[in-house]
Amino acid sequence: MKKCLIIANSFKENAGLLGNEISVFLKKENIENSLFLYDGKEVRSKILDIDFSGYDFVVTLGGDGTVLFACRGCSPLGIPVFPINLGEFGFIAAVPKDNWKKELELFLREKCYISSRSLVQCEVLRNGKTVFRCCGMNDCVISSCPSSHLVNLNVAYNHALLGPFKTNGIIVSTPTGSTAYSAAAGGPIVEPELSALVLTPVSSFSLSARPLVFGEKGEIVITLMSSRSDASLTCDGQIDFELKEGDVLILKIPEFRARLICSTQEKFFSALQSKLNWSGGPRA
Repeated sequence: MKKCLIIANSFKENAGLLGNEISVFLKKENIENSLFLYDGKEVRSKILDIDFSGYDFVVTLGGDGTVLFACRGCSPLGIPVFPINLGEFGFIAAVPKDNWKKELELFLREKCYISSRSLVQCEVLRNGKTVFRCCGMNDCVISSCPSSHLVNLNVAYNHALLGPFKTNGIIVSTPTGSTAYSAAAGGPIVEPELSALVLTPVSSFSLSARPLVFGEKGEIVITLMSSRSDASLTCDGQIDFELKEGDVLILKIPEFRARLICSTQEKFFSALQSKLNWSGGPRA
């Protein structure tokens, strides 16, 4: 390891100070590094000018949103992310801030586990032409605007029509994102290293609408039909794109995967219990 990028969410208290501390530690390890400060709100308001190429690994200082931001840029390049939790939830950011040095040393000595996570890729076609592409670590969400209104969506999987949906929206999540918005909307929790997509309707106008889990080789195709409300696409809750009637969205799992350092299966199930209060049943 020769070069590292440290991404510190300036909205988090002491993120900059900890970033400087990590920078000093890495220099002692003869690892060149640079510090990138950003406010998590900036992700929604503008395209951040950051080039991940050339780095051997990235350290994030923030919450899960900071990890999502880093993974979208690092995953296509195969760059692993070391996620230190400074947020409130910290489901993806699995490294405790008081234990970063020990776990980072294990990584540098190639003695720690690196989790491989699938992503969801979305392409928007308008009149047969691609007008938008995005890739999410958590999910891609098609929703009505305003969110309380209904939109009409046709959904198909590998050319098999699943039927029309009259709904507030549809979430297409990764296994990693299955514990986020999808879970809040009633979707299943999926072991994070599986290659799968979870389709979860949001407040569908039908009692029969249920979440579905699809394998890694298929495509979900969603067409925006005539509706009384506008609709938009949101990727990881951070990137927005306005949709129009007739738009066709193609969602699938890309070939590249995210790599999360020190994100073990044990930490995932521990987070289910501590963060989501999942116990598996009564304990006698």
